[in-house]
Amino acid sequence: MKKQKSALITGITGQDGAYLANFLLKKNYRVFGTFRRISSPNFWRLLSLNIQDKIQLIPADLIDDSSLKESLRISNPDEVYHLAAQSYVGTSFDQPITSGEFSGLAVARMLESIRQYNSKIKFYQASSSEMFGNIKSYPQNETTTFSPQSPYATAKLYGYHLTKIYREGYGMFASNGILFNHESPLRGLEFVSRKITNSVAKISLGMQKSLYLGNLSAKRDWGLASEYVECMWKMLQQKKSDDYVIATGESHTVQEFVEKAFQYVNLDWKKYVKTDKKLFRILEVDVLQGDSSKAQKSLNWKPKTTFNDLVSIMMESDLKRWSDYKNGKIFPWDALSSIDEHKTFTRSK
Repeated sequence: MKKQKSALITGITGQDGAYLANFLLKKNYRVFGTFRRISSPNFWRLLSLNIQDKIQLIPADLIDDSSLKESLRISNPDEVYHLAAQSYVGTSFDQPITSGEFSGLAVARMLESIRQYNSKIKFYQASSSEMFGNIKSYPQNETTTFSPQSPYATAKLYGYHLTKIYREGYGMFASNGILFNHESPLRGLEFVSRKITNSVAKISLGMQKSLYLGNLSAKRDWGLASEYVECMWKMLQQKKSDDYVIATGESHTVQEFVEKAFQYVNLDWKKYVKTDKKLFRILEVDVLQGDSSKAQKSLNWKPKTTFNDLVSIMMESDLKRWSDYKNGKIFPWDALSSIDEHKTFTRSK
């Protein structure tokens, strides 16, 4: 009888963590996920996918080596997907040290914990297109030079190189997924895509008057998050570990995203959008556009959702949320946000 695989996902309560958990459950994995124990737990994404009772949660902290080792002991995983990080670029300028700890040094802690516990565990590192920064060569692929323009991108680059070092130095199966922007209805409101669709939905329903944004000319390669998590899994099913760019190959401006969102509700975006210089980054990244040819060939994967469809999917979701709210229904992120203690694993006595 074929052994049931186990996977440990750090940052399982985030957008990618929730979608990946859902994907792995459908693959018949035993899914464990770490979460940071805080006063107001954030499990709404797991609840929205209705998988909260199908996964096994482990409280852990990325700056606490012992809790990471304990998460490995409890889950005894075949695969580790390291998604947890301080994931917002803007915040990294305000909190550069915290960003370095959670997005950079945490990778070292996780890799070393795996090496000591069981070096045969397959490891996935969530790298980022932000590592390319303002390099003038695009589309960007696995051979493009990195030029990070934020503390977040710099921390991610540290984790990227460390993953390669553990792969080449210790013979561990360790892969980097260099994912370009990937969005969904589960995206956090601090990210520009959700900020746009959430605000446009509220404006169309008479609940908000204006949308304040920063650099409208910045261009990004936007894909659908639920499609991208399949690539994470595919990377760890290969015979050898490697690094892969995951992207759509198309680049669109923030303004184009805005225009499509307002078109969805038949409103003129120019009447509602205002530019706020305070929302510009200290160092702007002008164009990110990925070339996923390697992944398409080696992983037999290609993006399916177009840019227009992505905006429509997110708009439909946010319109439903705020319409439900106006009709007195429970908001998705107002759903029960705690998980019973008996459903979580804690350190053994």
